[in-house]
Amino acid sequence: MSLHQVAITGVGLLSPVGLDPAEAVQSLRTGASGIRLMHASPLQEEFAAGVIPVSFEDHFTKLERPFLDRCQHLAILAAGQALREAGLPDQMAGYGGRAGVYYGNVNGGAAAVQSWSAELLQRGKTASRPFTAMAIMGNAGAAQVAIRHKIHGPVITNASACASSGVAIGEAARAIAHGYIEIALAGGAEAPLTAGVLGTFKGTRAMSSPDPADASRTCKPFSRERTGLVIGEGSAWLVLESASSAIARNAPILAYLSGYGISSDSHHIGMPETNGQVAALQAALDHAGLKPGDITYINAHATATNGGDIIEAESIRRVFGSGADAPWVSSTKAVHGHLIGATSALELVLTILSMRNDLIPASAHLGDPDPRCDVNHVGSSPLSSKIQHALSFSCGFGGTNAALIVSAAPH
Repeated sequence: MSLHQVAITGVGLLSPVGLDPAEAVQSLRTGASGIRLMHASPLQEEFAAGVIPVSFEDHFTKLERPFLDRCQHLAILAAGQALREAGLPDQMAGYGGRAGVYYGNVNGGAAAVQSWSAELLQRGKTASRPFTAMAIMGNAGAAQVAIRHKIHGPVITNASACASSGVAIGEAARAIAHGYIEIALAGGAEAPLTAGVLGTFKGTRAMSSPDPADASRTCKPFSRERTGLVIGEGSAWLVLESASSAIARNAPILAYLSGYGISSDSHHIGMPETNGQVAALQAALDHAGLKPGDITYINAHATATNGGDIIEAESIRRVFGSGADAPWVSSTKAVHGHLIGATSALELVLTILSMRNDLIPASAHLGDPDPRCDVNHVGSSPLSSKIQHALSFSCGFGGTNAALIVSAAPH
């Protein structure tokens, strides 16, 4: 069977490093960090987090707001950006069942959950406010995007921890390649900066305390000085469509989604494993018909945890090597934090923007790399280079790994 090439014709994001693609590119060029100190009531301590210091309430009417958590605000607005960049109509009903939404999310509406919990446990209320159920659903972001843009095909939400939106994007690409649909909005959103979520991650003992000298430098993937992950909020989306569809409507093609690999470690609910990661990386290369040496840049999952970075570095070495001929490797989480279910989508969008701007992002704050994380590090400053093929990698709790390859031209 002949498969369709999958083109990327639009991207959108709301993130700690920018509220649109142009702002994000500028942040990558300068190494600007969106990580800062914040409080999460009722917890008394300060957390370092990737924060978007903007409220989006005024983008929605009083009638809409009861149905929406901040997570859905982010999803709706970033998806709208992607549609506009792709030159698509606001209303997609003309595509019928040939358009879909593929979404990644883990925490649903975390603020709405916390608000209702406080009413139940502190005030003794026995029923939530109306429409709370709609605001806390994990699939609410996808549903709201589909409703607003009249997308009538598959509307699917994936919850595979940190790989959620990567799997969503990969499965959307598969559906297009095999002809099940023609076009898809694919991405993810998370708004986890609440006491409930931050306290939960603190309980894993994997979260970093704020850097005492400069909170913006708290997240240090692959560094000897790394002390743990930093949680962030945001949303990122891509418009994927068959290349023939994009060409027919004279749409701008930003890149091609050329490779997708997915695997399960089947090892431990909270600890990654090299063999599973290697399988996903190799599967993505095989799907794209590429060799390891064809990849210029890898946006690594690297969360700045002790064990996770070491295991991922070993996986990258096994597939790509580590010398000067190996792909450049960095983790942009150093400046935006870990967006949990949305992290794959944001990192893929940043990878595409880097490709479009001949930019290889830094591992900001890398300093002295941990020798156990021996890969071809970009270092603490970005590089200027053409990128023909790049890979974005995500590894989730539970063992799901998703590797996505984007290419500047069809391969």
